Amino acid sequence: MHALLVDDDRELARLLSEYLAAHGVSLDHVADGGLALERLAEADAFDIVLLDVMLPGIDGFEVCRRIRAKYDVPVVMLTARGEDTDRVVGLEIGADDYVPKPFNPRELLARIRAVLRRARPPATTGADQLEVGDLVVDLPGHKATLAGRELQLTSFELRVLVALARRAGETVTREELANAVLPKVPSGSRYDPSVDRSLDVHVSHLRHKLGDDAREPKRIRTVRGVGYVLVKPSNGA
Repeated sequence: MHALLVDDDRELARLLSEYLAAHGVSLDHVADGGLALERLAEADAFDIVLLDVMLPGIDGFEVCRRIRAKYDVPVVMLTARGEDTDRVVGLEIGADDYVPKPFNPRELLARIRAVLRRARPPATTGADQLEVGDLVVDLPGHKATLAGRELQLTSFELRVLVALARRAGETVTREELANAVLPKVPSGSRYDPSVDRSLDVHVSHLRHKLGDDAREPKRIRTVRGVGYVLVKPSNGA
C-alpha cells in the first residue's frame, strides 16, 4: 500500500512513516498542497492521500477539491479542526473520511484500511454487473455506463449508485444508504445524521450525471422523509 501524506508537521510525518511502514504502508510526505498536486500529477501510484486541512498556501479543503476534480484516489482528511461543520465540508467536497487530531496511529491505520475496502470492494459472489435499463454498473471494474457511455463518477458517487442499484425499484432509507457509503463514526454507530447534507449533495451530483436535470421520470426518485429509489424502467425502456 502506498500513501501520500500532506502535512507540514514533520515530526508527525516521521512518526507516521515509522508506524505505517511496520504495517505494510509505504508513506511519501510533502509539506504543502502545491507539492501534493505535483506528486499526484507525476504518477498514478498512490492508493490513498492523507491530507491535513491547515496547510501553508493552498488549504486542505481546496487541495481536496482539486484532487477530486481529476483523480479518484481516496482522501482521508487529518485536522485539529474537528467541528461538525468542518467535517461536513470535508465530506461534501469528496473526502472519504475525516480524522481529528490528535489521533492514535492505530486508529488511522484502521480508517485507511476501511476506506480502501470501500473504494475497492472485493469481488462479489453474485453477478459482476448490475443492470437497470440502459444503466450498467461494472462491479469488478469500479465503473458505470449509461447507454454505453462511461460515467465520470467519483468513488463516493459510485458507492451511492451501487447501493441504490443493488435494490433497484426499492426505497433505500437514508440510514441504510449512509451505512453503505459513509465512514464509520468513532462512537461505533455507523449512521451520523450530521452528514445528511453531504449525502444529499452527492445524490444531487449523481442525478446530474445520470441526466435527471432534463429527464422525466427521474432515474433517482426521492421518497420524502424516507430515502431514495433508483427507478426501474417499465417494459425495459
